Amino acid sequence: MSSYLEERDLSYMTKYIPKPLYKWGNLIKWDEARLYDLSQPLGVLTPPFPTYPPFKMYWIKVLPEHRVQAQAIETPWHIGTHMDGPLHFVPGSPGIGEIPLDHWVGEGVIIDISDEVEDLSIYTSEMIEKKAKEHNLEIKNGDILIIHTGYYKYQWDQPTADTVRYQLKHPGPTKEFAKWCVQKKLKWTGVDAVSQDHPLNTVIRRVRPDIAEEFKEKFGKPVDEAMPWPENYQVLHTYTFPRGVFHAENLGGEIGKVLNKRCLIVGAPIKVVGAESAFARIFAICNGPE
Repeated sequence: MSSYLEERDLSYMTKYIPKPLYKWGNLIKWDEARLYDLSQPLGVLTPPFPTYPPFKMYWIKVLPEHRVQAQAIETPWHIGTHMDGPLHFVPGSPGIGEIPLDHWVGEGVIIDISDEVEDLSIYTSEMIEKKAKEHNLEIKNGDILIIHTGYYKYQWDQPTADTVRYQLKHPGPTKEFAKWCVQKKLKWTGVDAVSQDHPLNTVIRRVRPDIAEEFKEKFGKPVDEAMPWPENYQVLHTYTFPRGVFHAENLGGEIGKVLNKRCLIVGAPIKVVGAESAFARIFAICNGPE
């Protein structure tokens, strides 16, 4: 009998995902390298994305009774720092645990656009390219791209926490950016916000119409005109995933220490067969001062 993996069509991966080029010795002086954690903490206090259930963790064995301690969890994948996989939106595609490890590791850039964006802003590929050029960086085909909007400072565990701004008002892109990601053959992208999509290109447009009204008052046009559906509805999922460009959400941690740098970036998700997405510990390996 063939195994589960043998029954899956993995040609999807080789069609869209370029083979890695291991030339990291030109990128990093390994005896001077530092690790920078780009992940957020996860716990029972982490707010779930609207319409998703919360993260639950509880004791199933305790030392006084069982002479051992053990816990269990109940959770969606889409909470805390996680990697969205193709099965999240593309039926029949590989589970995230079946994607080769090579895909989650590679050269990449962390681009800071925090001075260009504010609540509900739309960012573009031109903005990303411009910022890279200002810091003598090139976004190469096959790169990993991490976007620093600055909104991780509003995540739940920060001194400046504001979960309404973090979840409902972070900046995001449109289909223009999604098409650029595919044209650049990016391995994957990451963002220090709850979604790689603009919040008003998600369920937020429906469940929080007051946020859509705030967008209209702020930018002088209705959201349906600025980002018409269906072409922009979760476009950083629906357009990019079938073309092999996935993404990580809820980045944070030490991201502020590696802005506008080229690094070796690791974002390997948990190897769960058949999972549509999975938690990931994402980090960058870089040289140079903070």
